[in-house]
Amino acid sequence: MYRVFVCSCFGVTEEQVKKHAEGGACTPRQIASACKAGTDCGSCVRRIQSLLGRGSCPRRDLVDQGEPAFAPTAELMDAEAA
Repeated sequence: MYRVFVCSCFGVTEEQVKKHAEGGACTPRQIASACKAGTDCGSCVRRIQSLLGRGSCPRRDLVDQGEPAFAPTAELMDAEAA
């Protein structure tokens, strides 16, 4: 399987970033909270921003209602451990 690494410092792949985004992570900071990508040297932050795009956040309504926008699921946490 071919893996494209976004964050070399923590070995985070493009696929992992996309899964976290599908799970509700809308910003590089939320991606960092989920998998540490972007928290060491910072060279991957622009790539993460690119992967997230400038589209609307599917969970922004939750934030407006005071709910957390992103809560890592067990599936995502298992994927991180693999």
